[in-house]
Amino acid sequence: MENKTVLKYDEPLVEGIIERRKSQFTMDVIINNEVVRCHCPTTGRIGNIDLSGIPCLLSKSNDPKRKTPYTVEAVTLDLPESKDKSWIGINQNAANRYVEKALKEGLLPDMVHGYDSVLREQVLGVSKLDFLVGNTYIEVKTPLQSIQLPYPKHINIKKIGKFSSTERFIKHINELAGSIANNKGAILLVCFIYDNPGFEVEVRSTNSDFVESEVQKVISKGIEIWQINFSISPDGVKLLKYLNITNNFTKKIR
Repeated sequence: MENKTVLKYDEPLVEGIIERRKSQFTMDVIINNEVVRCHCPTTGRIGNIDLSGIPCLLSKSNDPKRKTPYTVEAVTLDLPESKDKSWIGINQNAANRYVEKALKEGLLPDMVHGYDSVLREQVLGVSKLDFLVGNTYIEVKTPLQSIQLPYPKHINIKKIGKFSSTERFIKHINELAGSIANNKGAILLVCFIYDNPGFEVEVRSTNSDFVESEVQKVISKGIEIWQINFSISPDGVKLLKYLNITNNFTKKIR
């Protein structure tokens, strides 16, 4: 199932150069020699990269009333003049659309199979989880706190502090674990929109020991943890690979 197209854009994405990240929600991007304020689809950190001068891919909105006519879909570590750039998707909301398409087309049979329904945003306890696929709940996480690729020499990096917002993650994995008691399957799906060779938790949180103990607890209850890699290009999105990382996950967060 490798290199299987999950989405083809009606119009190719537009390339630009990020001038600066204006706020959590916006970036100023140079498009055809004009600075345009664009929507930033992730409010958190995008690695420890100084985004100024970084090439990006943008999708254009069809809504003429929208204040930001473009959305930044991806960035690259390659130089602006590089012809064959490798892109890193940063649209965390879009990640769920890619996963949904892969599930509906049956592209993940080793992870989940034998189902006849793919339901989005299902309430479980006090949480709303991303998918119920047959009898398996799936929660998708798209980490961007670190970009797990080699950085070329021209990339400027910023010093970053420890990650502190883990409450939502803990709540979701415990709700997932609770679903197993009701004869449901439970999967935490760690999603990357680039070819991450192997997930590592490089940025420790302020309560990493507690997070690790919670993860070990829910794994012991039967939760599976999988990694999925997509690739993004101006033309569309492809499934690269997916793999079960349950047995190695607790080692990776230490």
